[in-house]
Amino acid sequence: MSDEQYISPLGARYASREMRANFSDRTKFTTWRRLWIALAESEQELGLAISDEQLDELRAHATDLDLELAAKYEKELRHDVMAHVHAWGDVCPKARPIIHLGATSCYVGDNTDLIIMREGLRQLRGQVVGVLAELAAFAREWKDLPTLGFTHFQPAQATTVGKRACLWIQDLVHDLDDLEQVESQIRFRGVKGTTGTQASFLELFEGDHQKVRKLDELVTAKMGFDRTFGVTGQTYPRKLDFRVMQVLSSISQSAHKFATDLRLLANKRELEEPFGSKQIGSSAMPWKRNPMRSERICALSRFVIELLGNAAHTAANQWLERTLDDSANRRLSIAEGFLATDAVLSLYCDVAGGLLVHPPIVARHLDAELPFLASEAVLMEAVKAGGDRQDLHERIRIHSHAAAGELKAGREPDLRERLAGDPAFEAVAGILDDLLDGRRYVGRAPEQVEEFLEAEVDPVLSKYADIARREADIRV
Repeated sequence: MSDEQYISPLGARYASREMRANFSDRTKFTTWRRLWIALAESEQELGLAISDEQLDELRAHATDLDLELAAKYEKELRHDVMAHVHAWGDVCPKARPIIHLGATSCYVGDNTDLIIMREGLRQLRGQVVGVLAELAAFAREWKDLPTLGFTHFQPAQATTVGKRACLWIQDLVHDLDDLEQVESQIRFRGVKGTTGTQASFLELFEGDHQKVRKLDELVTAKMGFDRTFGVTGQTYPRKLDFRVMQVLSSISQSAHKFATDLRLLANKRELEEPFGSKQIGSSAMPWKRNPMRSERICALSRFVIELLGNAAHTAANQWLERTLDDSANRRLSIAEGFLATDAVLSLYCDVAGGLLVHPPIVARHLDAELPFLASEAVLMEAVKAGGDRQDLHERIRIHSHAAAGELKAGREPDLRERLAGDPAFEAVAGILDDLLDGRRYVGRAPEQVEEFLEAEVDPVLSKYADIARREADIRV
């Protein structure tokens, strides 16, 4: 292709080969032909005058696409489906009269979209499972490492690095539930005719309703579906597109949350995404290790999240049996939504599989705040040793504010030293180190990691062990 033409970065830089192939012209138009063959075969089985010779001709030329010829026809006819009918008819002259017999454009267009979206969801499922596998291994490895927890991005109670990872994992587990639910709801549009009434097929079969129903069932089964929409207009209900895009949006929200957390922790040098030995972080600042993959996850995730509005407006604006203002929008939003989500998950898997933890930095940040976090425990132990609770509380309040002032002035906080030097806390001075051990304040975090993984994650990983995609197709 000419370098003077725009090429979507999703295809050129970000999305995987598998997802690009799923939304390629070859997949689309060979699926159209598979649908036409299934229709002709089923019509023959039900008694229409279609010969074996005609069917053999269609099968023989099912995959030899001539997209240039189809484009030439489309320029003349201003109709994409009829352009391909004519182009295929040129190489299948005997079958030409029966191609697309009784069908409307949405027979191939909509049914192909459903087939491609279902396959797209299956590919994304494998990627989600792959990310879950990487994060589960990470959570188990670091389940015991105490780290400073944050609420409002302010220091809060301690947690563990592994427990924090379980928050990311739980989001994806819920996304996988939603994905499976939506995938199970993708039905075949089937053989429904121009406004969904099957009138054209009723004419072909001379009023035989049973044969029309059987035709719908035969084609549905040939294309790998077990049910169709009970009723349609010219199109399948565009509410389904919204439900599919909701799943893509939800996955992207989860990925954005993970990548944002990682970017915040990278600033504190506690966690980092993988960094190549020759990778350049900045063209001007050689020392930089920018979290560029995490930033790209956020960028692409925002794109997918915002695409959901397209599906909502398209579903809301389908007039009566259909209006064509859905077509151009859907060509862009559905394909780009899947490609972008695929890219997000490829990046997510790559980053999750190479996360770098720096325990000394993690410990340093927690230790700096532990005297504040442990103040209640110090208070309780001092009271047990005979101190006055109200007096001790006031002394800790004064010491902690003074130590916080030191911290804000750029000096090391000295709350531990202040408490150790206060005669009121003499009884606990000998156990201050034990009271200021971060492991004392993580609660059940390590146990929660194991319990959560065993109950909710390991069964998923076992169920889908054969489809998990842990390799990442990262080209930039």
